[in-house]
Amino acid sequence: MEISERRQRWKKFNILTPEKLALAHIVLDEIREGSDVMRALRTHPLESGEGYLTKAALVAAYNQMVEAGTIKPDQVLLERIRMKPMRTLSGVTTVTVLTKPYPCPGKCIFCPTDVRMPKSYLPDEPGAMRALEHQFDPYEQVHARIRALENLGHPTDKIELLILGGTWSSYRRDYQEWFIKRCFDAMNEPERGALRDHADKLETAGVDIAQAQAVNETTSHRNVGLVIETRPDEINPDELRWLRHLGVTKVQMGAQSFDDHILEINKRGHDVESTRKATALLRAAGFKIVLHWMPNLLGATPESDRADFAKLWTDFCPDEIKIYPNQLLANAELYEYWQRGEFHPYTTDELVDLIADIKPTIPRYCRVNRVIRDIPGNNVVEGNTRTSLRQDIQAIMKTRGTHCQCVRCREVRGKTVEAESLRLDDLTYQAGTAEEHFISFVTPEDGLAGFIRLSLPAKDATLTGMSDLDNAALIREVHVYGQSLEVGSEKTGAAQHAGLGTRLLEEAENVARAQGFSRMAVISAIGTRHYYLDRGFERGEYYLVKKI
Repeated sequence: MEISERRQRWKKFNILTPEKLALAHIVLDEIREGSDVMRALRTHPLESGEGYLTKAALVAAYNQMVEAGTIKPDQVLLERIRMKPMRTLSGVTTVTVLTKPYPCPGKCIFCPTDVRMPKSYLPDEPGAMRALEHQFDPYEQVHARIRALENLGHPTDKIELLILGGTWSSYRRDYQEWFIKRCFDAMNEPERGALRDHADKLETAGVDIAQAQAVNETTSHRNVGLVIETRPDEINPDELRWLRHLGVTKVQMGAQSFDDHILEINKRGHDVESTRKATALLRAAGFKIVLHWMPNLLGATPESDRADFAKLWTDFCPDEIKIYPNQLLANAELYEYWQRGEFHPYTTDELVDLIADIKPTIPRYCRVNRVIRDIPGNNVVEGNTRTSLRQDIQAIMKTRGTHCQCVRCREVRGKTVEAESLRLDDLTYQAGTAEEHFISFVTPEDGLAGFIRLSLPAKDATLTGMSDLDNAALIREVHVYGQSLEVGSEKTGAAQHAGLGTRLLEEAENVARAQGFSRMAVISAIGTRHYYLDRGFERGEYYLVKKI
């Protein structure tokens, strides 16, 4: 079945007709009376015989009943019927958009090529499918995703904007600025469900990116993080200044391997030293750093991958990682190597065994965002086709009696937090020429309630050329966990409303002062500027700064 046909069938099934909404009211009443959500849904199949109501229908019915005054707002009920609550349990709501197809400077043999998509993406990946449907229009992608998340019952006032698609730095800068400005236009909508003509007015009104950013500081959909992905050989001081002009706070880079020979035969186009220098520059400029690592590249073995993974934690020390096992795809050059018998993909068992071995070695300051790309199995020629590897790996580790201590595995998420029971922990480690402090609040069960990343550059640290950072300690991230709540709302025991962020800032200031620093700089997202301004910071050129 064609991708567009599948998408159209999905959209048709999810249309909320009056009949579906009426049935949703009945199901919701049963849930309010104590019935299990899934049992109530299955008790009332659709008359068309096409299955059952979606949770989105229940959320729509809930919103109707609240607006009509039939029921009072009930956060507990909303959480029960919310679709995929894990999406916002880390404290923010992620909105993913893709840039248009554009030439990539890389010639990697493992990268798929599809003329309809940016390099390395396939049109039937979920996020890519949505981008293709909206013809890669940034405004339409953000607007539609916010609306869809709201329909599923998710709060959307704190948005991390994740921009994917090839190598961001290779796009023309006028396109980059336009793309991000249009994303901000969508987040700055004055009303939910605004019509397309409102977008046209914003497009033609002559509003520049600085004005759009200024509006976003106080709008209803605030940007609390802006992420791009690029290559290590694209990072230099001028690029860092440009990224800060755009409002970028986090950079993803494809390290792929820490073996120059492996990088060379896979035609990656850069060496390990490029990754080392890029990581040091990003850290010196306060960016949050995400590195991609690929096991099973041409020339690698499970044994060499285990040794390669260990190199991540010397000098590089990323804040987050994505483990992207190499997958054999028919539209990648690597396919020809496989045909000649020069490449053999790992089996699923080999891959699970490898990742189960390395996952317990990940430091407590790092977050594992992914352990597999979300590539549909029908695209994979040979090797692993399972996208649920995380669950498989966790099951293996449980039988071995091992566990992972990464940030993701310790987040408190939706659990109740008692502030008085939290322990303050300062994990210090060396990352190149910077002394890093991962200062966190931890529950008695070792759950992570919140943390701050404080970077103390050495006197011989890499220079960025940005005066805001001269002789300054750097706050690279402040994050407090729990279900993402609307700004100003309260929820008993929610970590985000226990004042943990302010306490973490105070502790970071104490550490920086004790180390002889007289200034602090924070790499603030646009929508979090006022949070820091209210806590004594002032506006600099690219950062918020404070004398201590």
